[in-house]
Amino acid sequence: MQNVLVIDKNKMPLMPCHPARARELLRKGKAAVYKRFPFTIILKEKSGSDVQDLELKFDPGSKTTGIALVAECQQGRKVVWAGELTHRGQAIRNNLLSRRQIRRSRRKRKTRYRQPRFQNRTRPQGWMAPSLRSRVDNVFTWAKRLINFAPVSGIVVETVRFDTQLMQNPEISGVEYQQGELAGYEAREYLLEKWGRTCAYCGTGNVPLEVEHIVPRVKGGSNRISNLTLSCKPCNQAKGSKDIQDFCDPKRLINILARAKAPLKDAAAINSIRYATGGRLKEFGLQVFFWSGGRTKYNRMNQSYGKSHWLDAVCVGATGGRVHIPPGLQPLHVSATGRGSRQMCRVDTYGFPRTSAKSIRVVNGFKTGDLVKALVNKGKKLGTYVGRVSVRKSGSFNIKTEAGTIPGISWQHCSLLQRADGYNYYMGDSVSSST
Repeated sequence: MQNVLVIDKNKMPLMPCHPARARELLRKGKAAVYKRFPFTIILKEKSGSDVQDLELKFDPGSKTTGIALVAECQQGRKVVWAGELTHRGQAIRNNLLSRRQIRRSRRKRKTRYRQPRFQNRTRPQGWMAPSLRSRVDNVFTWAKRLINFAPVSGIVVETVRFDTQLMQNPEISGVEYQQGELAGYEAREYLLEKWGRTCAYCGTGNVPLEVEHIVPRVKGGSNRISNLTLSCKPCNQAKGSKDIQDFCDPKRLINILARAKAPLKDAAAINSIRYATGGRLKEFGLQVFFWSGGRTKYNRMNQSYGKSHWLDAVCVGATGGRVHIPPGLQPLHVSATGRGSRQMCRVDTYGFPRTSAKSIRVVNGFKTGDLVKALVNKGKKLGTYVGRVSVRKSGSFNIKTEAGTIPGISWQHCSLLQRADGYNYYMGDSVSSST
């Protein structure tokens, strides 16, 4: 169990306290719950105190970022708070791809409702793809929250640079390294040479071949040369959007995967955001230290800690070589969900509107996505429910709990726990420290 974050009556951060101490302060009325996630209490009387310096550590990842707050103690250093932040970069990419496809289908039907803007395509300096920018913004948002609720004196970030060309071909060197493996080739000619001018699935040669995605685009596959192969038209149509594991026999599957290279989109994403993440964190005016991933792995293995994102964050940097993790510490798992959609109305499969224009609706003080607690004292819905609410104008809400969705709960039974902030939360499994 991790410590509870504490702020004084002037909302200045104090040292995190043990959960038992926080329960005592709440029971005696000396403190109140300020925020549920991360759990923070505010003192009603006390203001100002001597505090220790805390290090805020990040292990940025393409899909998940590890976070840890580390304080000095008699044993060296100790983890007082930990979490894992799951990004939604792939979801953003899929949404933009869907919007692009619908927009293009409208243009092909010649049903434009506005003039084309082909001359309005300039991107500002420092522009990042929305799926990448969301990762940077998530890290910045949680750094800001923890700095507001804990006396952070410095930030430590693991920064890595993946050499994607070397990862695909460890033997590449010299001029070949400078030019790349596709120098002098068109992509199609490269594939014809790589796959022997035959269908990768049935082995047929001397027939028209089509470029095919090993991992389908609809399931996250990229256009990288490592995800492309050749197939005849019948095999391409038969495979469609199936997983290659479901389409090929085991023997041929092993051969295809052995010849194809592993996708490197996650490594490319980390390469793209590493400088942007560090630049945003410097905006807080604190010292920001950058350390290599090799040092993190060295520290973690020397302390016999398992592999997870939050444990990597604990072991980042020079101060990560000797860190005590309290037995039973549970990291807070945070998933980015976004704050709704800017899409004014839903569309059908042909791109035509099928709903009326939406608006941000507040019903009796509640908005969709708010975390609420409902106490129902009588009737068929008797019980206590905690979850995210979906509001209706009638005042009869749906509450999404861990056990499922509970429909038809009156707003009068609901009390607000926390406003919707674009994230979902749950506590992870406990991890014991090594001895």
